[in-house]
Amino acid sequence: MATGKELYRKIPKVDELLLDERVKGLAEIYPPSLIKEAIREELDALRDSISRQTLDERDLSIDAVVERVEARVAERDAPTLVPVVNGTGIIVHTNLGRSLLSREALDRLLTINRGYCNLEYDLGEGRRGSRYVHAEELLCELTGAEGALVVNNNAAAVLLVLSTLARGREVVVSRGELVEIGGSFRIPDVMARSGALLREVGCTNRTHIGDYEAAIGDLTAAFMKVHTSNYRMMGFVSSVSAKDVADLAHAHNLVAIEDLGSGCLLDLRKYGLKDEPTAKESLAAGLDVVCFSGDKLLGGPQAGIILGRSDLVAEMGKNPLARALRVDKLCLAALEATLRLYRDEKSAVRSIPTLRAIAAPLDELKRRARRLRNLLRRNRPERGDVKLMHGFSQVGGGALPEQGLATQVLALTYEGLSAQALETFFRGFSPPIIGRIEHDVFLLDIRTILDDDFKVIAQCFASLG
Repeated sequence: MATGKELYRKIPKVDELLLDERVKGLAEIYPPSLIKEAIREELDALRDSISRQTLDERDLSIDAVVERVEARVAERDAPTLVPVVNGTGIIVHTNLGRSLLSREALDRLLTINRGYCNLEYDLGEGRRGSRYVHAEELLCELTGAEGALVVNNNAAAVLLVLSTLARGREVVVSRGELVEIGGSFRIPDVMARSGALLREVGCTNRTHIGDYEAAIGDLTAAFMKVHTSNYRMMGFVSSVSAKDVADLAHAHNLVAIEDLGSGCLLDLRKYGLKDEPTAKESLAAGLDVVCFSGDKLLGGPQAGIILGRSDLVAEMGKNPLARALRVDKLCLAALEATLRLYRDEKSAVRSIPTLRAIAAPLDELKRRARRLRNLLRRNRPERGDVKLMHGFSQVGGGALPEQGLATQVLALTYEGLSAQALETFFRGFSPPIIGRIEHDVFLLDIRTILDDDFKVIAQCFASLG
C-alpha cells in the first residue's frame, strides 16, 4: 500500500488536467474560471482524504478525477432556483413560490421585457411620468379606492403606511391582532421600525370599542386593525368591526388603517370559504387605508398594495422610503395583467391559477386524480402501488387556516421503503416532486398538481423499479 507521501505525489497536476480532452470539452461550454475552481476543489478534496487516510488509491486516476471535476462543474453551474412539482395541496405555498401567474400575466411579462417600455414616461405629455399609474386606475376601479400605491411586498406596505402617517405618534392596535406571520414578521417589530409607537388595547381574546376610545390621547395618530388571517381564536372572544373602528377614528380626527394580510378581491364564500374580507368591503366600511399582498389570494406577483384616501396615498408616495420599496417593470406588468382579469369574475376564476385551484369542483379533482392514478399504474414499478383517497387541501399563504378544501390524494407506496424514504426519493428527482406525509403514508394532492406534471410524476415512480 502506498504511503501518504507517495499518494500526494500521485495527485494529478492542474496543468495535466487542463490538457485532458474531456476537460477541454468542458471549456467549450463553461467559463474557464469555473473549470479551474472545480479542479482546485477536487484536488483539495483529494489531499484532505489522504490526510484523513480515507482515500481509495483508484480515486487518483486521471479518469476518476476528471469525472468528478465534470460533476463539480455541472453542479456549480446549475441554477439554485428551479421548478418543482407541488403535490402538497397547499395552493399558496410560501416556500414553493406562492401564487402561480396566469398565462395573461406571463405573456405580458414577455411583451414588456422584450424591449423598452414607458415605465416612467408620460406618452401624452412627452415627459417623465410615474410608474404607479400603471396599476392605480385598475385598483381604484376594482375596489372603489380613491388612490392606490404598489410597493414590493405587504410588509413594506405596512412599514410605509405607518412611517408616513404615524411616525413618532401612537397607533392603537388590539392585543388579539398583534400577529406574527412567516419569516418572523411581527406587527410590533414593523411598527417599531416605522417609528410609530404601539399602543396595545383590550385582552388577547376580547377587545371592545371602549378600549379604543380609552386609549385616545394627544399622541394618538391612528387605529389599526390587523386581519388574523393565519390563526383563529374560538370560544369566549370578541373583536371590534372595521366599521366601528373607522367611525370612532373619524369622530376624533384619527386615521383608520387595516392590514388585510393575504388580501382578496373576490367574495370566496361561494367557493366554500368564509371569513376572508375583500378589500372593497374594508374600504366600504370606512377605513382610510387598506393594504395587502399581491401574490397570495390576489394571484399576482409579489407586491404590497396600498389603497385608500387619495391625500393619504399621495403623502405616502412622497415619503423617501417609497423609493426604497418601489416595484419594477416586471411586477407592474404582471400585476396589471392580473388585475385586468378581475373585471370579469368568470375570467378571473378561469385564468388565475390560485382562484382556479380554490374553485376547482370535487368531481373535476376526482377525474384528474383517476387519470393520474391510471398513468402511474401503467408505469408503476413491480413493488409499487398507488391508491386514491379523500383528503383536504389548504389555501395557504396565511389565509383561512382552519378551512380545508375537500380533495383527492394519491397514496404512493413501495415495498421496502418507508413514507419518509419515498418522500426523500421524490424530492430528489429532477424536477423535484414535493408531497406530504399523513399517517405514515406519502401523499400527492391533485389540487395543486398541474396536468403537465403528470408525466414527470409517472417517470419518477417508474424509476423506483
